[in-house]
Order: sequence, then structure tokens, then C-alpha cells
Amino acid sequence: MALPIYASPLERAWRVAYLTICTLIFIFLIAPIVIVIPLSFNAEPYFTFSSGMLHGDPAAYSLRWYDRLITFGMQNPEAPRDAAFWADFWANASWMRAAKNSVIIGVFATLLSAGLGTIAALGLTRAEMPYRKQIMAVLISPMIVPIIISATGMFFFYSATQIPVLTTEGVGWMRLAGSYLGIIMAHAALGIPFVIITVTATLSGFDQSLVRAAASLGANPRVAFFRVVMPLILPGIVSGALFAFVTSFDEVVAVLFIAAPEQQTIPRQMWNGIREQISPAILAVATILVVISILLLTTVELLRRRSERLRGISS
Repeated sequence: MALPIYASPLERAWRVAYLTICTLIFIFLIAPIVIVIPLSFNAEPYFTFSSGMLHGDPAAYSLRWYDRLITFGMQNPEAPRDAAFWADFWANASWMRAAKNSVIIGVFATLLSAGLGTIAALGLTRAEMPYRKQIMAVLISPMIVPIIISATGMFFFYSATQIPVLTTEGVGWMRLAGSYLGIIMAHAALGIPFVIITVTATLSGFDQSLVRAAASLGANPRVAFFRVVMPLILPGIVSGALFAFVTSFDEVVAVLFIAAPEQQTIPRQMWNGIREQISPAILAVATILVVISILLLTTVELLRRRSERLRGISS
């Protein structure tokens, strides 16, 4: 917003200082991410800019590390890029297996987070709900408590917890620690606070007279919820679900504590790559994750604007 023409010199100076501070903070936050992207196209196996890259030499840039993501772990990486090659990539490539695990775990953790978080938010926004503030503090505590403490507690709890499962020999018992179900539950616990916060914020501006109007027209509570409440709070649910998915997709500490050695996700694969072999292929993965994050944040912003239009806050 531009300053009015009658603004004093002090106000104009403060505006310049304010914009300068905001610009410096933005550069401080975004610079590490921006640097990663060109480094992922480095033709040399280094984590620094080569002289050719600094001088704009096209030969200094390459897609070799993106190709490395495809071929790493394959049985026949030098084969022609035909159907058999891509089948080998889908079945055996290490980064592909990690990506599939991350997506599967993220999707199921997001569904669980969205369902439980929405139910909790609906209860916490009711005026007759006792101890709302205390319950809210407990439910959003995974956002506040350091993840190493949460992961340690989950490890001990899941290690001592077994659930019945059906096997070829009948009913058996499975320990949550070292299972995909345990990882999904851990990621869901970390994602539920985001759903609660976004859905609660959406419900704070919800007009309860719409529910009473639906009831006066003969709608029972179930019909009123799915036909009136759900369409209006759906942008908040989807926004919270996207945050929960990003949290699951990015989580490495809980996976290190709970997952079995063969249960690799993308963050865990990156962590192992940094420990065992320093390769710019990790920068290529980071660049891809940055692009995915930008797309998800853009989606969240569009949903936020749609929610404001539905509630009449903006036009």
C-alpha cells in the first residue's frame, strides 16, 4: 500500500526501513533454498559452484544427478530406455522405492490426520465443550514438543505395543515398531495439530444460523453436516490435510526411531546418503522437493482465498 501524499518524512523513512528489513529477512530465509537449485545441475561431483558455473559455461551444467536418481539401485542401469528399463526402475531403483514409501505413508497418515483432526476441531468449537483450552493444548502439543522427545516416546510405546493380524497360519501378533502401521500412526500424530488449527480457524467464522435453518427445513444432524457444514469447512480440511502430508513427507526423526531398516522414505534416504556417501544427487532430490512444496503451498493459498470468498470475508 502506497503512503498518502501527506505522509511526513519520518513516516517515509520508516517505510523504507521497513521494506529493507523485510527484504533482508526474505533473502535470509530463501537464500539456502535458492542456492540448492543451481547446485543440483553441477556437472562436477561437488557441493560448491565450479568456476565454469560462475562464468556461465554451459558445459559446467548437467542433468547427471537427476539421471543418477533414476539409475541408482537398478539391476541394469545401462540398458536402453525402453519398457524393460522403466520396469526395472519402478521395481528396483532405490529412490523410487523411497518415493513410493513416502507417498503411501503420507497419504494414509494424511487421511487419518484429516479425519481425527476434523472431529476434534468440531468438538473444540462447541461452546458446551468442557476444558476446551486444556484439551486444545494437549492436542497441538506435538507442534511444540521437540520431535526428538516425541519420537523417543513413540519408540518405547510402539515397541511395547502389539496388535493382532491375520497371517497364513491364523491370527498372529505384530509389533507397531518396525511396521508401516506404526510409521503411519506416528506421522498422523504429528499432522493432526495442523488439521485442528486450520479447521478450527475455519469454524470460527462459521454462521451457526445455517445449521439451525437446515434443521428448521427438516434436515437431521447428519444431513445438515454433510450438506451445509462440510462444503463450507472443506477448504480448511484440505489445507490442514496438505500441511499434514508435507509434515509426513518431510519427517525423518520419527522414521529413524520407528521404521525398520528396509522401510526407507525419501528423507531417510537423503539422511543415509549424507552419512554414507556425499553425492549431489541429494541436491537433485532437494530441488524436486522444493518444487513440490511450492505447488502445495500455492494450493493452500488458493484454498484459503476460496474459503474467504465462501465466508464472505473477501470478494
